[in-house]
Amino acid sequence: MKNNFFRLFFDVLLYTFFIVTFAGCKIFVMNHDLAEENLGHSIENVLSGDSFPTEISPLTKNDLKQITKKNGWNFNWSIEYGNPSRDVYKLTIIQNPSNTQGLICFSVEHDHVFMHLLESAPFNVGKNKVYSGVPGNLVAYACKVSFMNELEGYVGFTSKTHLIAHYEQTLRATHIGGQRMIIFPENAQFLINKYFKKE
Repeated sequence: MKNNFFRLFFDVLLYTFFIVTFAGCKIFVMNHDLAEENLGHSIENVLSGDSFPTEISPLTKNDLKQITKKNGWNFNWSIEYGNPSRDVYKLTIIQNPSNTQGLICFSVEHDHVFMHLLESAPFNVGKNKVYSGVPGNLVAYACKVSFMNELEGYVGFTSKTHLIAHYEQTLRATHIGGQRMIIFPENAQFLINKYFKKE
């Protein structure tokens, strides 16, 4: 009984802290394309069902030449790339590293990782997308970075209101008020196990 009380007390404090922390952040809503994805172990070709091993690496200045609105990308990734307080990573297929499948921008805060932007490549969005599983891979990586930085797996982000329930189901994220959501350690580990089983 005593342990349950302290656990409840800790959770209330944690929720309150995250709400106060996020309230002062200038943030973007994550791109909606994750709503079309089912969690899986890898990136898959939608037509053939074949799986392809992927890797996640830092976005380079040279990559930005192709990551433009003219080429169908929704966000100005040059701005994110130029922000020294944020990290931008790309997802690529190992056998085809020149084609970026998706991007994620996050910052490592003192107690959590915050995802600012996430976007699948234009050809991976909508009914005619080529590959599925791109956003899930990127979110799982953010969870991994949280653990790597000894932040226990805590990851925060802002969701569009109509996608909150979806993220609760697919990412096991917790809604803490407004549009703010958190992925707690246990669920962060779940995502990592889904996408980084062989590591």
